[in-house]
Amino acid sequence: MKVFNRLDASVAFSEEERMLIDSVRQLAREKIAPRAAQYDASAAFPWDNVAAINALGLNQMFIPEAYGGAPMSYAAYLECVREISKACAATGIIWATNFHAIKPVIDLGSEQLKQRFLPVMAKGGLAALTITEPEAGSDATGMRTRFRPDGDAIVIDGGKIFISNGDVADLYVLFGKWSEIDDPKRAITVLILEKNTPGLRIVRTEDKMGTRASGTATLAFDACRVPRTNLLGEPGEGLAILLASLNKSRPSVAAHALGIARAAYEDAVSYINTRKQSGRKIIEFQGIQFLLADLATDLAMCEAWLWHVARLIDAGETDIGIEASMLKMRASDLAMRISTEAVQLHGGYGYCKDYRVERLMRDAKITQIWEGTNQIHRQLIGRSFIDKGGR
Repeated sequence: MKVFNRLDASVAFSEEERMLIDSVRQLAREKIAPRAAQYDASAAFPWDNVAAINALGLNQMFIPEAYGGAPMSYAAYLECVREISKACAATGIIWATNFHAIKPVIDLGSEQLKQRFLPVMAKGGLAALTITEPEAGSDATGMRTRFRPDGDAIVIDGGKIFISNGDVADLYVLFGKWSEIDDPKRAITVLILEKNTPGLRIVRTEDKMGTRASGTATLAFDACRVPRTNLLGEPGEGLAILLASLNKSRPSVAAHALGIARAAYEDAVSYINTRKQSGRKIIEFQGIQFLLADLATDLAMCEAWLWHVARLIDAGETDIGIEASMLKMRASDLAMRISTEAVQLHGGYGYCKDYRVERLMRDAKITQIWEGTNQIHRQLIGRSFIDKGGR
């Protein structure tokens, strides 16, 4: 598929980054992809995939050197997310969630927080970004988890749902409401909670449609106590931290979706180049060619936007919320569309687990939901064009 190979080759990675990306592609192709169906069937956590990822030191690519990392560009990180997700979407979520959770600590944490927690991640730790509650999904201001100051400590009460890595995390970047602030937006605050903290309970993990090997947990906090030094920023700064975090995690979700989309497209093209109906290869029918043309064009354009957003972030641009929403929305919709069409192109076989397009279709759906539903992103994008000048 020359058009996609040429697009991949156009991204300006350093020699060191290209070497790492080649290693990730090899790992994904030879180790992760062959195990994906088994993990989907069993819903067991893929510890051997995590161990293989850690053997490459992948967490180090987003950790500063001073804390044990070997930082690389955001574009290189996105490429690794896409390649791992192409092989196993569940493993892609597990690894990408480490970045989603720990990036606010890297960007905004105190020196003490960085020294305590970033080396844990550099050595292969797992992290969870802990936001969602039954009454607080896309609207995080509805969260009810409570942080109450008690001398030099903070007492945590509440619960969270749908937390990726929630059952296995070493560190939880936890959002809640500061008890001393009444305003629901201003009260949002962030702190770091470590595994095995007394009062932290894993209530259950979800039995999901897709990405089944990625643990998605319900958590409870019953009078958990952490040092006040575990605060990320000051009380009341959580909403700004959350928005800054989402600007980095939403392109990552897009890369995850595009890995699924690329896998589904390649599988579909391969299948219809061999499968025959009425004495002709399926790909020889004009209607099928038109469908492939539309899907390939949309996929190429969406991937080009992925690299555009990556360049903005690597250049230090911070006001990229709308670009990130556009990317996440379009990439996830496209992943669902391409995987659905891939099932259709496989005919009855596409509905059977012998072919991975069945799994890819189930895996794709979550990308339209998490990190803000696509309905929310359409609202964000649309209202960004309202003229605030009153004309």
